[in-house]
Amino acid sequence: MLASNGSVMDLESEWVKVKAHFCGDMLITDLAASLTFAELCVEVRGMCSVARQQPITLKWIDDEGDPCTISSQMELEEAFRIYNRTKKSGLLLHVFPSIPERPGMPCPGEDKSIYRRGARRWRKLYRVNGHLFQAKRFNRKADCGHCSERIWGLGRQGYKCINCKLLVHKRCHRLFPQTCQTLMDPAMPSQEPPSDGKGDEVDLPPDDTEDTDRTVVDGIDGIKLSPGLALGLGDFDLIRVIGRGSYAKVLLVRLKKNEQVYAMKVVKKELVHDDEDIDWVQTEKHVFEQASTNPFLVGLHSCFQTASRLFLVIEYVNGGDLMFHMQRQRKLPEEHARFYAAEICIALNFLHEKGIIYRDLKLDNVLLDHDGHIKLTDYGMCKEGIRPGDTTSTFCGTPNYIAPEILRGEDYGFSVDWWALGVLMFEMMAGRSPFDIITDNPDMNTEEYLFQVILEKPIRIPRSLSVKAASVLKGFLNKDPKERLGCQVETGFTDIKLHTFFRSIDWDQLEKKEVTPPFKPQISDEYGLENFDTQFTNEPVQLTPDDEDVIKRIDQSEFEGFEYINPLLLSTEESV
Repeated sequence: MLASNGSVMDLESEWVKVKAHFCGDMLITDLAASLTFAELCVEVRGMCSVARQQPITLKWIDDEGDPCTISSQMELEEAFRIYNRTKKSGLLLHVFPSIPERPGMPCPGEDKSIYRRGARRWRKLYRVNGHLFQAKRFNRKADCGHCSERIWGLGRQGYKCINCKLLVHKRCHRLFPQTCQTLMDPAMPSQEPPSDGKGDEVDLPPDDTEDTDRTVVDGIDGIKLSPGLALGLGDFDLIRVIGRGSYAKVLLVRLKKNEQVYAMKVVKKELVHDDEDIDWVQTEKHVFEQASTNPFLVGLHSCFQTASRLFLVIEYVNGGDLMFHMQRQRKLPEEHARFYAAEICIALNFLHEKGIIYRDLKLDNVLLDHDGHIKLTDYGMCKEGIRPGDTTSTFCGTPNYIAPEILRGEDYGFSVDWWALGVLMFEMMAGRSPFDIITDNPDMNTEEYLFQVILEKPIRIPRSLSVKAASVLKGFLNKDPKERLGCQVETGFTDIKLHTFFRSIDWDQLEKKEVTPPFKPQISDEYGLENFDTQFTNEPVQLTPDDEDVIKRIDQSEFEGFEYINPLLLSTEESV
């Protein structure tokens, strides 16, 4: 039904969450469901700081993932109607400061790849009362500008207006009554003023207890350690390259002080060039810190930095990863898969109890120690701050392990980790992926077709597997997260432990590592390098020289507080 002003009425909600993509930013706000098309254009121009005389084109993404132009009241009503029916996490808009040459043609500069979920990383800005709030991690004490309470907690604890620099809790950002002081003269969100050398972090006075002449080194639970304990690259011998990813190189190193061997993850700061990337590094560091207390997670020894790089010194696990061993054994006996899966369950449940979704379980990230126990590693995909029943919506993961709810664009929680465990268990016991596509047709050998298979095709369990194994795979690989094994809020982990496949497991003994592993990796030399791919271990062990021009472009304030020493992993001579 339409009101007299031509607006949409009788919708189930008075507000619609709008996510407007513009010039690399995702601007998020709540707009009245009674908004007219003319009012929407005014709101969008204000959000994106587009001049009134500048023509714009609005395209929304329908429930099939296709872009549809909004150029009239009728098209706006249709967009709101479908949004109200599907109740997705927001009405997705793409804003272009131009118009097509002819109807049906793309806008100048429009790249169709941006419409694919996960194809691009957008800086998220939340617009309230003219403020453009960005989620931030505060390294020092900060007080909320609305309630005056301390902003604290893991992850991005609060919001900061990128224009007036107001700091507020996430929970308070909608409640702050005053409009942004720069509202009358807005800057383009993607064109912030040049850095004054202090960067975009919170400019707060240092604590009275802080040693301003030396780096403050954090320990577990915020314990401040003596600055004299800070480590640097010169404290380590670099032995061998043992891994490489899109962001980082992993080295085998020896701490000179006590001859202890560690793995060192090296990240170039020039690759960590936006807030999403910085958040990835900080999240991985935080999860590494907490993982140190669990026997089946790789823990953190220390962190330090140079002008060009970040260094995370972590436990060295020398038995190789499950991918390495699966390539040699093809598939595992059910008894072996049960042991590894049970230890992985303990690791995942630990993360979930800490409010962390792992989101990157795969064979490559399951390491074996020298005795044959597993350890999960690589926490760059983790999402922190998730309470039971909470959800998130980021499209991420390794394609073959992505859960259907992520592909459907739904909000999700811990359920995605149990789906990935089901995929991994299938691979261990069947020797192949449940979504293997064997074809010469290039159209069927694409990521899009893989996602279609995950969403639509029934999973066929090999007849060679036992009834118990088939049952647990069907439980974890249920496409409905509400029905999936492990996903009941109150009883999830208990349901897993009581499943017939795991009934022979003594979970208390397993957690104490008192159960003998079914396989012990072969380690013939000091380091066990035969368990690592020669494509890495044959690389020269060297760090390229620093480029002074690159270093000048790095905002070093973004990495304040990165230094860290973990007291639990220190030897006696290093202990606090």
